[in-house]
Amino acid sequence: MDHNVYMQRAAELSASAIKEQAGGPFGAVIVRGGEIIAEGSNRVTIDNDPTAHAEVVAIRNAAKALGSFDLSGCELYTSCEPCPMCFGAIYWARLDHVYYANTRQDAAAIGFDDKHIYDEISAPIDQHSIPFTHLPSTEARDVFAQWQANTDLARY
Repeated sequence: MDHNVYMQRAAELSASAIKEQAGGPFGAVIVRGGEIIAEGSNRVTIDNDPTAHAEVVAIRNAAKALGSFDLSGCELYTSCEPCPMCFGAIYWARLDHVYYANTRQDAAAIGFDDKHIYDEISAPIDQHSIPFTHLPSTEARDVFAQWQANTDLARY
């Protein structure tokens, strides 16, 4: 398996995001068994979707292509170290390995600085810059109980 081929494709996708004015300079591919099964480029501005990062787009495309939310056995090649949102998506998707080209410091140098998000994640909830307020709900708790009791649901 030639890692450089997949990373080159991720870089090409990041360049296409700029050319198409779709979003930031980020691209990603998902590979399984030496074959690219899905690709993604940043589509934040063209789709007006703040979650349409290259890695998330690639994960969505891979899950659709494979007909599964579990991407075990797959690897992600991305043009940049994933942001906190993409980091979470990678773990939820159960990818086996992540290869990245540019670092988060490289991204920060061109205006994509996620440091404030990393800081927010580690801060106590009552110190977040966006207020988070706990509003307990009997109805919401009941739904969790229903989920817990139902043995026919796909667990993930």
